[in-house]
Amino acid sequence: MELTVLLVSFSVLLLLGVPVAFSIGLSSIATILYAGLPVAVVFQKMVGGMQIFSFLAIPFFVFAGELMLYGGIADRIVRFANSLVGHVRGGLGMSNVVGCTLFGGVAGSPLADVSAMGSVMIPLMKKEGYDADYAVNVTTHAALVGALMPTSHNLIIFTLATTGIASVSVFSLILAGVIPALLLTICNLAAAYYVAVKRGYSTHGRFPGWREVLVALLGALPGLLVVVIILAGILSGIFTATESAATAVFWALLVTVLAYRSLNWPDFLKACAKACKTTGVVLFLIGISSAFGYFMALYEVPQKTGELMKAVSSEPWVIFLMINVLLFVLGTFLDMAATILICTPIFLPIAAQFGMDPVQFGIVMLINCALGLNTPPVGVTQFVGCAIGGVSVGQVMRSILPFYGALGATLMLVTYVPALSLWLPSLFNPAS
Repeated sequence: MELTVLLVSFSVLLLLGVPVAFSIGLSSIATILYAGLPVAVVFQKMVGGMQIFSFLAIPFFVFAGELMLYGGIADRIVRFANSLVGHVRGGLGMSNVVGCTLFGGVAGSPLADVSAMGSVMIPLMKKEGYDADYAVNVTTHAALVGALMPTSHNLIIFTLATTGIASVSVFSLILAGVIPALLLTICNLAAAYYVAVKRGYSTHGRFPGWREVLVALLGALPGLLVVVIILAGILSGIFTATESAATAVFWALLVTVLAYRSLNWPDFLKACAKACKTTGVVLFLIGISSAFGYFMALYEVPQKTGELMKAVSSEPWVIFLMINVLLFVLGTFLDMAATILICTPIFLPIAAQFGMDPVQFGIVMLINCALGLNTPPVGVTQFVGCAIGGVSVGQVMRSILPFYGALGATLMLVTYVPALSLWLPSLFNPAS
């Protein structure tokens, strides 16, 4: 009965529009009161969930992303991407995909990616004759690659959500996301090109030559080097994943203040304030989810969910498909961090039981969460993109299928071809 109280109260609060973090907390307190346990248990689990040294990586990665966002790096990345692919049919759409991928690698946040690249590319695409819904769909889907990049704080959140369930290192997860991120970029390019051809968008100009591409690359290189520094530092053993996040902040300040000289004092204060706000929200969500996760473990939610799924089928591919469908549905209602923290303890043991590696499951989880970011009712990246493009969500949803197809194809490949996410980690850690 306690489990019913937990799940029903959580669902009702979400349907009433109560913010996710408060829905989790209030449902946990309701369960505590019904079970007759001390309310202090909730607060003990909250505090314990936040007192982990690895969490230091989260504010650092968030702060680095905000510095990149306000530091004007997006403009240089756009110039490089446009010089590379801007001359093909639907060139600005292709440039948008490449630019969002590169900026996503720098910022590590789909929302920051949409805010930075969207404010530059969406108005430019509309000015050049592209439909607003196309511009928004290209931007919002390309920005989702940021969730898989080395600078993504969601990678850290997932590794911490696996505590007590499986041993997943941040290092392995960072490497595991590289090939899926490239694959998602290729699929997004294909979707952008397909729609551009279908709608008859014209080409814009000619290839400017490799000299111009090189000049644009050199201009964008200081900002892009943050990914190289993080990977090289971790692979060489110079610093840990947490230390790499602090290094990313240092490099972001170095680039935006000294190299580009594009970060002024008011924007620096905005970046600080935004990073503090985001970090506070994420850490509060982590703490409150620790209490929620305690009750799910206490009342055997993973085991009971696994039994229900096995009653439907015992075939691994069917189980993995059901997990993907459930993660997608939940991701449309929950924030990305909340989905990771709530769903990992439930579905990771089930996926592992049917042969999926925890590292592979992490990438599958992140792609599903990214898909949820672009799907109403909680599709925050889509809402930001629509606001920039001055177009309704309904209009964007009517032409979203090719881009959903790109993301769905990537998800299916990563789900059913383990090597796509496990090959790189196995090269550097054969035991992984």
